[in-house]
Amino acid sequence: MGKQIKIDTVTRIEGHAEVTIQLNDSGEVSDARFHVVELRGFEKFMEGRMFWEAPQITPRICGICSVSHHMASAKACDDLLGVEVPAAAKMLRELMHVGEFISDHALHIYFLAAPDLVLGPDAPPEERNIIGIARAHPEVAQQAIALRKIGQTIVEVVGGRSTHPVTAIPGGMSKALSHDDRHTLLPQARTSVDHARAALDLVREALDQHQDLMQATHGFSTHHAALTDNGDFTIYDGAVKIIGHDGATLADFAPSDYATYIGEHAEDWSYMKFPYFKPLGYPDGIYRVGPLARLNICDRMGTAKAGEALKEFKSLAKGPVQETLQYHHARAIGLLYACERAVQLLENPASCDTKVRTPAQRHAGEGIGIVEAPRGLLIHHYAADDMGRLTKVNLIVATAHNNAAINQSVKHAAAALIHDGEPGEGLLNRVEMAIRAYDPCLSCGTHLMGAPTARIEIIDADGRIVQTVGGDARGC
Repeated sequence: MGKQIKIDTVTRIEGHAEVTIQLNDSGEVSDARFHVVELRGFEKFMEGRMFWEAPQITPRICGICSVSHHMASAKACDDLLGVEVPAAAKMLRELMHVGEFISDHALHIYFLAAPDLVLGPDAPPEERNIIGIARAHPEVAQQAIALRKIGQTIVEVVGGRSTHPVTAIPGGMSKALSHDDRHTLLPQARTSVDHARAALDLVREALDQHQDLMQATHGFSTHHAALTDNGDFTIYDGAVKIIGHDGATLADFAPSDYATYIGEHAEDWSYMKFPYFKPLGYPDGIYRVGPLARLNICDRMGTAKAGEALKEFKSLAKGPVQETLQYHHARAIGLLYACERAVQLLENPASCDTKVRTPAQRHAGEGIGIVEAPRGLLIHHYAADDMGRLTKVNLIVATAHNNAAINQSVKHAAAALIHDGEPGEGLLNRVEMAIRAYDPCLSCGTHLMGAPTARIEIIDADGRIVQTVGGDARGC
C-alpha cells in the first residue's frame, strides 16, 4: 500500500531522468530510485566504423564533455596501435582537457549548483536559475561567463572547435600550437586562476550555510575510484586506484586491467548500468567517482593554490570525505587546479614543439583509453579487425560509475527530508540537490526516448493521482 511520489524530470542536469519515491502507510519513505529514462546507442552503431573515426564520432555523445570522449577515444586508438604519443602532443591533449575542466566545472558551479546554494533551495522556482543569480549577484554571473569563455577558448584554439574538437588523432595531434596562440592564451589562463579562487570561496561559504542539508544528503559511505599518478592528482594519465570507505587501498591497476576489477550490473528499471568493484561483488562493491573521489584518493595536487585547498579539504574527515554535497567543494578545488595547470602548460615553450604525431600501421587488436572526465572515470574500450573496422565497443561513462551511489543518495535524502507524505516543492528540490551534486551527464551514454514533462505526481496504491506538485514553472 502507501503512496508514490514521482519527479518526472530532474532539473538542472545534463540529460533526462526521473525519480520515484515510495512511501509506506505512515507516510515515511520506504524506497527511492533514480531512473535514467533514455536509451543507450553509441556502442552498437559504432561497430563497423573504422577505429580512427572514433575520436571524431564519440565527442558527439555529449556537447558538454566532448573533450573527455575525444581524449579517451584517442588514447584507446593509441593503445590499439601500440604507439607512444610525442611529449608535445601529450601536453596539448592535457591542455585541451584542462580547458574543458575549466568550462565544465564553471558551468556546474554557477549555472546548476549556485541557484540552490546561493539563492537557497526554497527560492521561487522561476528565480532559481542563472538568471536569478545574475539579478541578485551580478558579479557572480560575470565570473561564470569569464571562466566559461576562457575554458572554451583554450579548447577551440587547441582542439580546432570549442565543442566536439577534432585535433586529437591516433598517434598524437593533427596540429601543433603556435607561439602566437600560446602567448594569447597564457594571460587568459592566469586571469582564470583568480576567478577560480573566487568560485572556491563562493562554494565554501554556501556550504557552511547549509550544514543541515549536508547531513540530510549524506547518510552513507562508499568506496572511491580515480586516476592517480603515484599519488599525484591527474586527469589525463595514470593508474586506476580504488580505496575502501575507510581509505584503505582496495586495488591499484593499469587501465588495461580494468575489466578484471570493474563489473557492470543491470537493473530492469534503468537504461544505465551499475558498475561495481568485482572482488566485492554487487552491491558491496559500489564506489563513487568524480571530484570527491579524486581528492579522496590523491595525496598531492601538483599546483600551489589547489594544493593548499587540498590540505584544508583533507582536514574535513579522518578518512575519505563522504558527504555528498562536498562534491561541490571538491569540484571547485578541481577548477582551481585546472586553471593553474593551464598556466603551467602554457608557460612551457615545449608545448609549441612541432613533433606532435607518431606514425603507425593499422592492425587487428584491442585498445583501452581511460581519462578523468569532469564527472569521473571515463573508459573507452575498442576491438578492431585487421582492416581497422571496429568489432566491439564498450564505453563506461562517469555517471554510470556513480549510478548506484546516486540511487543511494536519493533514498537517504528522501528518507531524511520527507515525512507524513506531503512534500512541498522545496523539499523535493532538496532531493534533486543530492542528484545535482554528482553533476550527472546522462546524455553521455544515452538518447532520449519521448518528451519529458516537468511535473510531480503523488499517486496512491490504486493508481489515483492524489496530489500534483510543481509544473512547468519549476527551475530549469
